[in-house]
Amino acid sequence: MQTQQRYYTPEEYLKLEKAAEYKSEYLDGQIVPMAGSSTNHNRIALNLSAAMNFAFRQQNYEVFMGDVRLWIPEKRFYTYPDVMAIAGEPEYYNNRTDTVTNPQVIVEVLSELTQGYDREENCAYRTIASFQEYLLVDQNSIHIDHFSQTGKNVGNCASTIEKIKH
Repeated sequence: MQTQQRYYTPEEYLKLEKAAEYKSEYLDGQIVPMAGSSTNHNRIALNLSAAMNFAFRQQNYEVFMGDVRLWIPEKRFYTYPDVMAIAGEPEYYNNRTDTVTNPQVIVEVLSELTQGYDREENCAYRTIASFQEYLLVDQNSIHIDHFSQTGKNVGNCASTIEKIKH
C-alpha cells in the first residue's frame, strides 16, 4: 500500500513551524525536518558568524545565524542557512522579522547527512537577486568550497556559479 504525500501551503508551513519543537524547511509544498547538528557544526557556524561580524564591522553588512529563515520565492523554498550576510538593511518577507529575502553571502557547514543537499541548494540560492557568494565548510576536515555568482541565467545552474580555486 502506497501512502500519499501531503502538500502544504507556505502559510500552513509557517503556522506549523511557529508551534514546532524543532525546525523544518519547506520545499514547494513539502515539509522537510532538519537534521540535528553536532557541537563541532555549531562551533564552526558560531566562529564563522563571529569572524564575519567582526570583518564587516566597518561596512554596511549584518550577519545572521541559523535561526533566521530565508524565503526564496522562485523556488517556493524556506530554509535556515547556517550563516548569512546581508548588505544594507534586511528585506523581510511579509513583514516577518524571522524571514529574510536578501542575503548576499550564504554559508553552510557540511555534515555527512546534509552535504549532498547543501551542495544542491546553491541552484535555489542563485535565484536571489542579492546573492553573490556561497561557502561550504567541511566540519570534518580543513576544507572550504567557495562559489561566486557569475551570472543570472539560472536556467542552467552550472553556468551561473563558479567554484573559486584557492
